[in-house]
Amino acid sequence: MILEGKTVMVIGVGPGLGSSCAAAAFRDGANVMVVARNEERLSMVAADIDPSGERVAVAAADIMDQGSLDAAVTRSVDRFGGLDAVINVAALDTAHAPFADLDDATLLKNLEVNVLGAVHVVRAVTPVFAAQGGGSVVLIGSQASLKPVDVMPQSAYAAAKSALLAMARDMASELGPSGIRVNTVVPTWMWGPNVKLYCKWQAAERGCTAEEVRDEIAAGMALRTMPTDADVAEAAIFFASDRAAMITGQRLLVNAGEFYDT
Repeated sequence: MILEGKTVMVIGVGPGLGSSCAAAAFRDGANVMVVARNEERLSMVAADIDPSGERVAVAAADIMDQGSLDAAVTRSVDRFGGLDAVINVAALDTAHAPFADLDDATLLKNLEVNVLGAVHVVRAVTPVFAAQGGGSVVLIGSQASLKPVDVMPQSAYAAAKSALLAMARDMASELGPSGIRVNTVVPTWMWGPNVKLYCKWQAAERGCTAEEVRDEIAAGMALRTMPTDADVAEAAIFFASDRAAMITGQRLLVNAGEFYDT
């Protein structure tokens, strides 16, 4: 188990990728602090992952509230004796419109949540990581920052995730002397709650099944299979672990070969 004896904080734990990351961290031996705004939902996720409550704890926090994130980090240290990695899944990805319809407020909100929110996360964990000689920051990007999504224009979200990649690169350089690694997982479409809803909507519009819509999208991928939330979580867990001890400032595409990074 590659996270045995580690403590991992997963921020943005909902029904999709966040829960998958938390479950994978627990499976691989970590103590897990799950964080999101809705504490009641968090408690349900935690109980599902670890019914004993021994290795999974909850902390309600908002990535736009630095104080609440600082408190979550303190709670993790008090509960588990430390913190070794943070995986930030929290994001705003609901702005789907062509550039021609993009308004200033939408663009600014995407930059605020997806970039400044991630900055808040890193600020919260940096003192603990630096004091103990290191730690791992794992950010979740989007392939939309590298390749337009023709069927779902999302220029505001793509711009924010592009800015996040640049921020992650510079944070890796500046925090590296303190032993802090910063890496980004960049997924494509993920077969999880959000994409399932999209495929069901498209299926209803076109008179086919959601699985047929999914497979049409996956036809553009080398493996002809759409990654799941769990597949993307595996990459995040790798970055969080000591197996990635000499990897920082990098982006890893999890996209079944849809697009090749250069």
